[in-house]
Amino acid sequence: MDEGGRLTDGFEEHRGHLQAVAYRMLGSLAEADDALQEAWLRADRAGTAGVENLGGWLTTIVTRVCLNTLRARAHRREEPLDAPGPERATAPGDARRHDPEHEAVLADEVGVALLVVLDRLTPAERVAFVLHDLFAVPFDEIAPVLERSPAAVRQLASRARRRVQGDGHAPEADPALGRRVVDAFLAAVRGGDLDALVGLLHPEVVLHADAAAGPTPEPLVVRGADAVARGAVVAAARARFTGPVLVDGTVGLAMAPHGRLRLVLTFTISEGRISGIEIIAEPDRLRALELAAPGS
Repeated sequence: MDEGGRLTDGFEEHRGHLQAVAYRMLGSLAEADDALQEAWLRADRAGTAGVENLGGWLTTIVTRVCLNTLRARAHRREEPLDAPGPERATAPGDARRHDPEHEAVLADEVGVALLVVLDRLTPAERVAFVLHDLFAVPFDEIAPVLERSPAAVRQLASRARRRVQGDGHAPEADPALGRRVVDAFLAAVRGGDLDALVGLLHPEVVLHADAAAGPTPEPLVVRGADAVARGAVVAAARARFTGPVLVDGTVGLAMAPHGRLRLVLTFTISEGRISGIEIIAEPDRLRALELAAPGS
């Protein structure tokens, strides 16, 4: 088989793994697909002569492309575009479809909280953690990509792991109850189940939303189970990119389309029902929260 055929077959064979790596690196399906396109072009230019481990070689190329994207993002903090960029040569088997429903499924599978916390890491920490902790790549194979020693990469991954797991806050009194109630609330919102929502809420529940949460330019207060439930059902579409997260040690919800944090919901639970909800969307307030992946 010639080099071109070997690369085409190999890229298609490893596509699922490469996309999984890129998605966890970048948190956006569109950006992950763009990274695979760039990796394909680089691999095609370089050729496979002398490459023994094709999957490992392609993973390294994808990682370097993602690292460049993360570094550029850290400087610009630009939001990903929903629309694909200019047409260019595509990798084999790539339909170039950025389906929001498919991305929502991926976010659920990976965990919205994990994507949110990963987005708070430095580019080097994110690469080290994703490759080592999520894909079991040895530190000595990650080191050349980051241009660090294996010991330095180990430290990066360890620092990232501590941030993913969270520290400095005592867990809530009954985390299992909190998780059950929050999971049920999210499921009811996604399903538009008004009756289930009302049943989860204390009759005198109070919801506070800061000015950045919208739809008004002023902070919002909503009182009563029926009013809060009806407002939550209206937000069902936004719940596709929402998932459980530990907020200062307590189970809450984070909304993060494309892996970028937009808002956080914290809950007060009394006697098994939600008696208070706070929606935090102001950037300074979001940055001050300690977020971690639940169950990590």
